[in-house]
Amino acid sequence: MDLKILVSAGESSGDLYASGLVEALRERLPAAEFFGCAGPRMQRAGVRAVVDASSLSVVGLFEVITHIPRIYGEFRKLCEAAERERPQLAILTDSPDFNLRVARRLKRLGIPVVYLVAPQVWAWRKGRLPAMRKLIDRLLCIFPFEEEFFRRNGIHADYIGHPLTRLVKAGVSRTEFFQKHNLAEGRPLIGVLPGSRPGEIARHLEPLRDAVARIGADRQANFVLGTPLGFEAKFGRGVFERLLTGSPIQIVEGETWDLAASSDVLLVASGTVTVEAALLGAPMVTFYRVSGWSWTFGRHLVDVPHLSMVNLIAENAVVPELMQNEMTGERLAGEALRLLDDRRRRDQMRLDLERVAARLWREQDPMSLAAAIVLDTLKRKS
Repeated sequence: MDLKILVSAGESSGDLYASGLVEALRERLPAAEFFGCAGPRMQRAGVRAVVDASSLSVVGLFEVITHIPRIYGEFRKLCEAAERERPQLAILTDSPDFNLRVARRLKRLGIPVVYLVAPQVWAWRKGRLPAMRKLIDRLLCIFPFEEEFFRRNGIHADYIGHPLTRLVKAGVSRTEFFQKHNLAEGRPLIGVLPGSRPGEIARHLEPLRDAVARIGADRQANFVLGTPLGFEAKFGRGVFERLLTGSPIQIVEGETWDLAASSDVLLVASGTVTVEAALLGAPMVTFYRVSGWSWTFGRHLVDVPHLSMVNLIAENAVVPELMQNEMTGERLAGEALRLLDDRRRRDQMRLDLERVAARLWREQDPMSLAAAIVLDTLKRKS
């Protein structure tokens, strides 16, 4: 019987991790066929896209409401493909609002589920735990504190290490980055990473523009805003029109890691990119905004001491986090200038970020560990 594996990931980071696992599995299962909900990296790894992962990329409790009919259509399409093609196993990655529903359908079909990147129920929505116990055969955790939490709650979880520890590195030196983009030597570089989705970028642009103006009024500096590769072709340069008008900032696409490694201070939207910045040792100020309704209702559901993943991993407030109403141009500029003016503070932050990176590292490659667990699950279910 031909081996088929369904793979589903809805976010850019999930697409990256799942593609790495598919590549590791192809080395061990060269005849296997992979299909499912796939982004560009998974498609390049040979996953046949029944659903394009970009169609699921929405953030916020209330922001998602207007997209429900379209997302449900994609959900049905994926489930119909699973029923038609009957894969021997499914790998679901992150995006729990979508993928846990997919898992429920797969369970009815008798298809075992390996879940890569644990839903963050340790922070909020602990009510998902009973469903996870029933629906997930193996849970692959990328943060060190998750394994014990999930095992304590009756879920077969394994900490594999963070995939980014093997992936994140600068491609050029700071000097080369400055020369490539005609940046002024002797002036600090302020990197700006506002997010990867047009919606979140739109919510962040005004305070970021204000912060850049305030920092620029205080001293001469270089300002570079980083976007994901292919962003302009997909969404157009108009997303940044307000920021560019009368601003000293320039936009660089597809060089996020080089920008982070070269920056004196990063202003960075909370999310996976903060982990990337931590692995590169980049001093940073984190921020995030959602709609007022999403914040009002969602904040009361969150049960963690910090909202930035870097601080959660460190178990300490090692980087400033300015969330929702605290994210103002004045606060962003103030935190950035304090870091610029205090070398000892920057050096201490870099030491703290080294400790974060060390906590995410495992001697064995995370994708090799994940592939071994997938093979073990296939063997047990065959």
